[in-house]
Amino acid sequence: MLIQFSFENYKSFKDEAILDLSAAKMTEFSDRVVTIGSEKILRVAAVYGANASGKSNIYSAFKFMSNYVVNSFKYEEDEDSIKKMRPTPFLFSDETENADTSFEVYFTLPGDKAEKVYKYGFCVGNDGVTEEWLSSKAKSARKFSPVFFREAATNTLELSGLPKASRANIEIALEKQVLVISLGAKLKVAKCKQIRDWFLNNKVADFGNLLTSLFMHTRLPRGFVGDPKVRANVVKYFSSFDEAIKDFRVEKVPSEASDEKDNTRKYNVTTIHKKIGSNQVAELPLRDESAGTLKMLALYPELLEVLQKGGVYFIDELNARLHPLLVRNFILTFLNPEINVNYAQLVFTTHDTWQLSNQLLRRDEIWFTEKDDQGVSTLYSLADFVDEDGAKIRKDESYEKNYLLGKYGAIPILKALT
Repeated sequence: MLIQFSFENYKSFKDEAILDLSAAKMTEFSDRVVTIGSEKILRVAAVYGANASGKSNIYSAFKFMSNYVVNSFKYEEDEDSIKKMRPTPFLFSDETENADTSFEVYFTLPGDKAEKVYKYGFCVGNDGVTEEWLSSKAKSARKFSPVFFREAATNTLELSGLPKASRANIEIALEKQVLVISLGAKLKVAKCKQIRDWFLNNKVADFGNLLTSLFMHTRLPRGFVGDPKVRANVVKYFSSFDEAIKDFRVEKVPSEASDEKDNTRKYNVTTIHKKIGSNQVAELPLRDESAGTLKMLALYPELLEVLQKGGVYFIDELNARLHPLLVRNFILTFLNPEINVNYAQLVFTTHDTWQLSNQLLRRDEIWFTEKDDQGVSTLYSLADFVDEDGAKIRKDESYEKNYLLGKYGAIPILKALT
């Protein structure tokens, strides 16, 4: 499970931002907190804020870190490639424009009976990876023990926590744009592969990006084409919010008309609906279904995988094209311990204030982003927020009402459009 994600000098975040999924000491919904070792962890985090306040940059930072971990061993060493791989820093300051960008996660591994906690992070600058570190803490330990550490400035590479037989290969093959974790996983070093696989088990979806959204809307769940049971499970999934779809029909497109690079274009998918007042059915091309139905289909494959593997599902603009009740049902799927038996987590950005309720979310599950007049974004939790009188927010407050009134900040300052 993700315990904490932090990053610094990334896009609109000049200073360190920390998204903490550790449960605070509070009484509401205490039964939904997951205890692993000495850690008490939340299953859900919701991020609110005005347009352009930095919400999507939190999603983007997590996605960048994940992609770099998974793919850095493929990156070329030439100078142009390294510059392209450099994350976007905070550009509105001479101090940060050419400074390193850092990322760090605290997390536990799914199914780890030892219940260890891991701390992994790295820094990337204009010349590639400048620092990288991995440490772990046993269930009963107070401190983290180092697994490896590297620092480009001092030419340090300490791999004492990795198997001795693997160290020489890593030392020889490691390049300045490549992460130890990424290379070690490629070389089948078990500890590196465990960490890399944790990132692989997490999923990200950006429904604020039209191209990404369009791509996701055209994907089919794994096994959908050839396995009637998979299609039946999708129908069951749809029935939780729309019972109109009774079945699917899948037909292969003639090979000369299909696109071999796009699996969705190899098949025509038709939804089957029952006609009113008869036993006959009506057929509708899947592409003609509503935007909300297509989005729910787009969410399904990764939702299923995350729930099965106990990963983190990070979604930007979860509420786009979805009714608030549907969004709430999606959130409740993660909060329900009978469904979410593997402790999967949902982190999402949204403008849907109806979910901003003390009947749904704990105060430490609610986060806000705000940008100041210098273009600097900050991230803070409702649990840590202190009002103008110096008092913390009570659990019986109307979060939605007070947020829209500006009590918590993180709302747009409106002026006349003309």
